Amino acid sequence: MNIIQELNWRGIIHNITPGIEEKLNNNKIFFYTGFDPSYHSLHIGNLIPILVLLILKKIGNKPIILIGGATGIIGDPSGKKKERIFLKKEILKKNIISLKNQLINLTKNEVEILNNYDWIKNIYLINFLKKIGKNITINYLFSKDSIKNRIKTGISFTEFSYQLIQAYDFLFLYKKKKCILQIGGSDQWGNITTGIEIIKKLECKKVYGMTFPILTNKKGIKLGKSEKENIWIDKNLTSPHDFYNYFINFTDYDSENFIKFLPIKKKEIIYFINKHKKNPKNRFLQKKIAYFFTKWIHGKKITEKIIYYNKILLNKKKNFKELDKKHFITLSKIINTIKIKKKKIKYYKFIIDILNNFFSKKDILRKIKENSLTINNYKKIKKNIFLIKKNFLYKKYIIIKYGKKKFFLIEIIE
Repeated sequence: MNIIQELNWRGIIHNITPGIEEKLNNNKIFFYTGFDPSYHSLHIGNLIPILVLLILKKIGNKPIILIGGATGIIGDPSGKKKERIFLKKEILKKNIISLKNQLINLTKNEVEILNNYDWIKNIYLINFLKKIGKNITINYLFSKDSIKNRIKTGISFTEFSYQLIQAYDFLFLYKKKKCILQIGGSDQWGNITTGIEIIKKLECKKVYGMTFPILTNKKGIKLGKSEKENIWIDKNLTSPHDFYNYFINFTDYDSENFIKFLPIKKKEIIYFINKHKKNPKNRFLQKKIAYFFTKWIHGKKITEKIIYYNKILLNKKKNFKELDKKHFITLSKIINTIKIKKKKIKYYKFIIDILNNFFSKKDILRKIKENSLTINNYKKIKKNIFLIKKNFLYKKYIIIKYGKKKFFLIEIIE
């Protein structure tokens, strides 16, 4: 199979412009994908374009990652029902630095990373309107879903202009890097094709676009969402343990689809799927996916520790009092850990006060009512219990199990 046929088999392609197949197979082309710095961490959904980027890089093409330092100020209206609130300059700057560091780690510092603020800050408005605005009609922009879907609720000129600025990025990268392909999620198709149109009119050259589907599970929930929250790659936002177990909890249907996104050969994928089908209860596919992503994001040592401690934490016969103190030090690095200063423990006398940092009181009380909140040795919490000395292991640790597989470690510090 050529690369486009393989990407189709993997379920990666959603939209594609004609002619790119030959370019990808016969030329070492420059291509790029962009990331919006609206937050200081990437989430699981953001990993798909990076995986596609690495697959294309593996066959000899030259990737560029673009962080939208300028477009991030405006906010992409694609897929949004209302206008975004502008980020403060210092927050945006921190987000850009954080995303860049994450992207360097994910790509092993082997991919060029650019910030579009570096060239957009120098644009003169009159020149931009004459060069870019003159070549794209209002009717053309109105035909795009990102604009069309917002007409009834209202869209500001600021967000309306977003497509033109992203189109300018494509033009800039074409002229400076000979970049002829932009890839992104399916919600970026309108922005990508506007860039293609601009280059066609100003440079009389053909460039290309490719999008991949916004992945959802069998229930239609977007990939990377769990209990209405994003699954972040920042360990301070999503613990490595929760990150790993997010994939372990995949259905067989979702696992068979998602294993195809891993940068491994087709024959290996088919072998893994067939092996899983022989004994689905063993969750072979889920374990493969969880191991790959957790190792990629958090490293091999942390991943192996998670697998080891999963067996302990999920063993209802295990008495946590038997754990050595060093085990709790390791656990604090892989599961959600709530550190409370000794002198402030008086303000956290009840279990609900501690968990309220993560969940609403309504959710906590519901878990208590459902008997799905336990403390230490799987002792069920049947009311908003008062924390006393005997609850603490080694006078400073408490393990709380919230629901089926979510764990919290309470640690008293000086």
